[in-house]
This record gives sequence, structure tokens and C-alpha cells, in this order.
Amino acid sequence: MIPRITSATAGVLLLLAALTACAGPAEPAPSPTTSASTPAPSATAAPTDAPTPEEPAAELTCESMISAGTVEALTSAGWTAKPKEFVIGDVDLTDGLLCFWADYAVGSDHGQLYGWSPISAEDATAAQAALLASGWRREDGPEGTYITEDPQYSMGTDDDGYGMTYLFHDGWVKLADTRQGLVLIEWAG
Repeated sequence: MIPRITSATAGVLLLLAALTACAGPAEPAPSPTTSASTPAPSATAAPTDAPTPEEPAAELTCESMISAGTVEALTSAGWTAKPKEFVIGDVDLTDGLLCFWADYAVGSDHGQLYGWSPISAEDATAAQAALLASGWRREDGPEGTYITEDPQYSMGTDDDGYGMTYLFHDGWVKLADTRQGLVLIEWAG
């Protein structure tokens, strides 16, 4: 069994994440200044239409997978993350990451679980079949296919009665302790 945080604590974490997401943008960075050793740009230089190159995607980590507000709330509570193997049935998701956040300084069964992995269509089919054969429930939605544990066997549920939930989409899968918790996973691969 995987320990979970209580619904009330999960609600507080979701509220913190929502409030953080609603915060205004950070102040813009100051413009660079020229120094005596750097020549000033020419006043006749024409602007270029070349697109700005995108930053390379950050590495998938326990901290980059979820929203910055969630990381701040969890670390402020003294929690840290430990990576775990991400396996669904017989499908080993070695390119993904499963993270269990908890206060490891205290002997407790409370924590939060977040996972993300790329997944092939064949592995997604096999993983879903394994979950459904174990009594999990399937719901299709505009975001993808949700596979949720039977709430009567769940250690904790969200406000809508959903416990641990996977969200399968084209080429990836997410996992959280509750269906509502999936919104905190921002990693897009």
C-alpha cells in the first residue's frame, strides 16, 4: 500500500497551488547595460525577424514535474521527494519518474505521490488492461483516459471521491494520489 495524505491536507495543498498559480507575474528583469569595454549597439542596426531559440526542456525531476507552488508548499512543510520505480502491472516505465513526497524525518504514512512517463501505445494498452483486471475503473475524458482505483479500497480520496488515478494521453501517462492531484503535474515532456 502506498501512504497518502489526508483529504484535508490535500485540499490545502491544492488551494496553495491554485493561489500560487493566480499570483501576478514576476517583475521583468532589468535591461542589460553597456560597459565602457562593450560598444553600444548601432542606432542604424535593423531588427532581425529570427525567432528566439527556445530553452532546452529541463530534466525530469521530482521538482520539475510538479508546479513550483506545490514544490514550495511541500518543502515549506519539511517534505522532500524520493524517486521510486514507475511500474504499472508488467510495464516498467524506465524513462519516467515516480516521486513520493513526505516528511522522512517523522515516522508517518502521510505523503503525496506524483508520476510522469512517456509511454508507447502498446505499453499504455497493456498497463490499462492490468489495472482494469485488478478492479480499477476507466473513464474517458477530453484530457485522455483516466484509470482510477476503486474508492472502497482507496486510502484517501479527493472531494469528488477519486483515489489514486492515472491519466493516459497520446505518448505519456501521469499518476497522482487523487484525480484532482493530476492538475499539479505540469511536466509535458
